[in-house]
Amino acid sequence: MIVIEGKKIEMSQIFEGAGKVVPVTLIKIIDKIKEGIIEVGNPVVITGFSKGRGFAGVVKRHNFRGGPATHGQSDRHRAPGSIGAGTSPGRVYKGKRMAGRFGGDKVTVKGFKVVFFNDKENVVAVSGPVPGARNGKVYLKFDKNEN
Repeated sequence: MIVIEGKKIEMSQIFEGAGKVVPVTLIKIIDKIKEGIIEVGNPVVITGFSKGRGFAGVVKRHNFRGGPATHGQSDRHRAPGSIGAGTSPGRVYKGKRMAGRFGGDKVTVKGFKVVFFNDKENVVAVSGPVPGARNGKVYLKFDKNEN
């Protein structure tokens, strides 16, 4: 396994034959690389840090629906609702989905393919969306046995 450090530049698209559009992410390679590691069509696994969204409520963080807008509810539209039983167990279970810090997590995504590589500018285009913000650090993992 060969790991290369890069910087996410932006999303773009490449037009292939017969008018097929392929969404790609452009990544600037920071490390020095040997020839033959990055080739068009190679599978690649990418690790990055997802965009941090700060303190978020349960609707945004966990896709809860929220409460009804009518039937006596005046200020509970985006509240989580019940968080557990009463006397027994008398506590809130660990891992309960609640409001809190959202995003900024290390994310690894498989299934990317190298669509284009410019060795003069050290820019590689991989198919699909890469986790993280623009100018964020990403790591590309190539399996040297797969070709």
